[in-house]
Amino acid sequence: MSGHSKWASIKHKKAAVDAKRGKVFTKIIRELTISARQGGGDLSGNARLRKAVDDAKAANMPQDNIKRAIQKGTGELPGTSYEECVFEGYGPGGVAVLVEVVTDNRNRATAALRQIFSRRGGNLGEAGCVGWMFNKKGLITISKKKIQEEELMNVVIEAGAEDVKSDDEDVYEILTDPKDFEEVKGALGKLGLELAELTVLPQTYIKLEGKDAEQMLALVEALEANDDVQNVYANFDIAKDIMEKLSQ
Repeated sequence: MSGHSKWASIKHKKAAVDAKRGKVFTKIIRELTISARQGGGDLSGNARLRKAVDDAKAANMPQDNIKRAIQKGTGELPGTSYEECVFEGYGPGGVAVLVEVVTDNRNRATAALRQIFSRRGGNLGEAGCVGWMFNKKGLITISKKKIQEEELMNVVIEAGAEDVKSDDEDVYEILTDPKDFEEVKGALGKLGLELAELTVLPQTYIKLEGKDAEQMLALVEALEANDDVQNVYANFDIAKDIMEKLSQ
């Protein structure tokens, strides 16, 4: 299982706790607003907005809040003007890091990210320094208890999946082109998925242990805790047991 998948699974377990504290609402509201602004308020024609609405519901966000955020994006209600930007840098051990930001103040976001990187063994780089190492993909994981590998292969390849990995002892990992993600996800939806998201995956991974692993996870958690940060992607590979222990 890739480093991203392991970290994503751990984040999903922690998300329920964060949601209860209202920590995720700010990020979801910004995503609802900007996805509606870019793709319109019709869920059927805006996959990004559908995902944001699903995330909002999973976090128990009130329907009125969801509606207002979408209306601010479509211009039906006045709202803050947000800018999307991507920052690139390096973490401990030379790990490549991509940070997707939605902010109403780019200068503030830049200063905050530079400080977070420098305090945790990394550094903020120039645009383009690591972006070439990543590709946009659909990522789906499903418990091996739900389906046999041969049956899974038949279902997802027919639906357009690019690859199926079974390296992890607990789950299958299915990769898709972004345009085929919804169809593959739909083909598996009734089985109950562990994880399903459009994401950015690295072409190669760097294995980390010891202090580098500890600092790397601290860097990712600090970045994700920033209100302007929507997503963090990195090409680290840390053993699952170590990752879970350090993330407690």
